[in-house]
Amino acid sequence: MADSNFIDYVKILCRSGKGGAGSRHFHRAKYIPKGGPDGGDGGRGGHIILKGNRHLWTLLPLRYRRHVFATNGQSGGENRSTGKDGEDQIIEVPIGTTVFDAETGDFLCEVTEDGEEVKLLRGGKGGLGNWHFATATNRAPRYAQPGQPALEKAVVLELKLLGDVGLVGFPNAGKSTLLSAISAAKPKIADYPFTTMEPSLGIVEYRGDKSFVMADIPGIIEGASEGKGLGLRFLRHIERNAVLLFMVPADSADIKRDYEILLKEVREFNPELADKSRVLAISKSDMLDDELREEIAKELPDDVPTVFISAVTGQGITELKDLLWREINSEENKNNFTITHRKLDMRHRVQEEDEFIFDQPETEEEEDFADWNDEDWNEEFWDEESSVNG
Repeated sequence: MADSNFIDYVKILCRSGKGGAGSRHFHRAKYIPKGGPDGGDGGRGGHIILKGNRHLWTLLPLRYRRHVFATNGQSGGENRSTGKDGEDQIIEVPIGTTVFDAETGDFLCEVTEDGEEVKLLRGGKGGLGNWHFATATNRAPRYAQPGQPALEKAVVLELKLLGDVGLVGFPNAGKSTLLSAISAAKPKIADYPFTTMEPSLGIVEYRGDKSFVMADIPGIIEGASEGKGLGLRFLRHIERNAVLLFMVPADSADIKRDYEILLKEVREFNPELADKSRVLAISKSDMLDDELREEIAKELPDDVPTVFISAVTGQGITELKDLLWREINSEENKNNFTITHRKLDMRHRVQEEDEFIFDQPETEEEEDFADWNDEDWNEEFWDEESSVNG
């Protein structure tokens, strides 16, 4: 994956802008010697915003943009002039990107539509100028409000492919061969395990004027949900699929057992995946005769629709498409198509992606206000030394 352009996992350090300090300026003019306070408010700090872009298909640009910092708001000025707001930093991401806290692994947000904007980190509010605090008994306040501090967070961005059908199977089950046979996708195909090293998408035409999207992920092995093999890095891609197509080759020693192992791994990775619509395809069926096919059919599970297919000869492909189309458009499937993202598994961490983060030294002013929260900021706690002159 290091040399591939398909990057579906990246860790970045984000920091919003600090709010500008309010001014404690006093108005002075030739004929107005005691004009009173007129210090303006500080500007708002810049936000960190995620924006969906349907033209992106990978997180590769963020591999070379690991630190995203918004600018600070400027301080207020005289004549009640408000300081300039900090510049927002907009991070464009592919549709289907999810964001997790890098420290705790908690799910934060996701971007699922083109043009959708999600405010990841809010910029600090600007401080109020001293004219806000003038009263009948205190006509010359010599203090102003400091701006709110910046927010900083290391986050992990994961891309989960958007597809209608997700292929699930052991290595060399024929998933890539099927995808290449029924769509224009050209995944790598060879006669050794783990040929597929990254997910692939293909658009499958259905009866002329219809189509659906099929996603192929690298083969999973028993124990994939615990971090074995490549499965843990790619099982997340089937979370957004409406239907799961399990594929077991016809030459398997025990087709039913293999299907149950695959279902167990999917369920342990995310229990809600077991509630998705499922279809079982017996691949490489061209090597079976009618008698052997009938014997195998008697041992197949009863709780899932089954079809015998061969991507080489085209056997059962039309039947498979019809079955998938019905499952995709069933009312039950549409009502149950919700996603609850599992917490980021620390065994899933990619060391080469994590080692770039380094501690940023804080300025003295940031250290002073690092522990402030909104309640502290709204209280009448004014530090004359930390305010700025107009």
